[in-house]
Amino acid sequence: MQPVAAQEDVSAADLGVMEINLKDAVQFNWGFQGALQGAGTPNQAGIGAFLPIAVGENSVWFIDALANVNFSDYDGYSSIINTNVAGTTISTSSRLGYRWLNGDRSWMYGLNAGYDSRPMNTGNADTSVNVTDKRDVFFSQIAAGLEAVSDTWNFNAYALVPIGDDEHRLNSNYNGGSLDTYGLDVGYSITPDLNASVGYYYQNGDLGEADGSGVKGRLASNISNGLTLGANLSYDEAFDTRFTADIKYRFGSNGYGAPSKKEPKVMPAIQALSATPSNRDVRVHDCGVTCNTTEEDCTGVDFWCQR
Repeated sequence: MQPVAAQEDVSAADLGVMEINLKDAVQFNWGFQGALQGAGTPNQAGIGAFLPIAVGENSVWFIDALANVNFSDYDGYSSIINTNVAGTTISTSSRLGYRWLNGDRSWMYGLNAGYDSRPMNTGNADTSVNVTDKRDVFFSQIAAGLEAVSDTWNFNAYALVPIGDDEHRLNSNYNGGSLDTYGLDVGYSITPDLNASVGYYYQNGDLGEADGSGVKGRLASNISNGLTLGANLSYDEAFDTRFTADIKYRFGSNGYGAPSKKEPKVMPAIQALSATPSNRDVRVHDCGVTCNTTEEDCTGVDFWCQR
């Protein structure tokens, strides 16, 4: 092992980074992903793909698309607070993005934007309330993200903004709404295969009942050959403490698209050029409604939340 001082003096040219042809490094990759329910997000599993559409000497334009099957919530534990999400629906997410490297290829910078959809079936309440008129609803959002990745650090700022009808009657007792979410995640590479991050987010929506700040932490490990496992913990006043875990597997055409411990290590900035953007879920929160009218929308009535 080289002394620390010697390691710090190693240049990108010495590591061969400048010799890498991005047309070889950034290629189509696809695979599977899945996650357990979290703060306003469902149990889900699906397929996704990353497609570079224009690769330059130091940059890439890309499209990344996902489709997930959304499953039912855990019995008696609603992901959206009161109403259990029922299976099965298919949500989608798409991103158009541009990424580029700095002069010595030690940092990757990027921006992306896209559209996410979430049909949602509803079931019983996990409270003592017996609900009727259980409805199937649809939410959607536009999203944008900024990212920066180096050997050691990674930063991701994002915005999730509902569009269309963002409030729906879910059943006889509860209304639900998709949330505006704005956040920043800061990650640190403990080892080349283990990354820890902390994040702050602000959310608002559901007629103001979910407004407030939240914090989250994540630990992610690249096991081998593009297989990544993650554990996440979040807290905010609307959802309280939530734990979720996720898994992702990507089939890459080479060691860049799907890193393997059997292959030579590639600089994280180069790997990040073909990584799947994060924060793709439409987040939903629900509250109770006290309605003494037969009108379907119960316009102007009082709302209350139970956690």
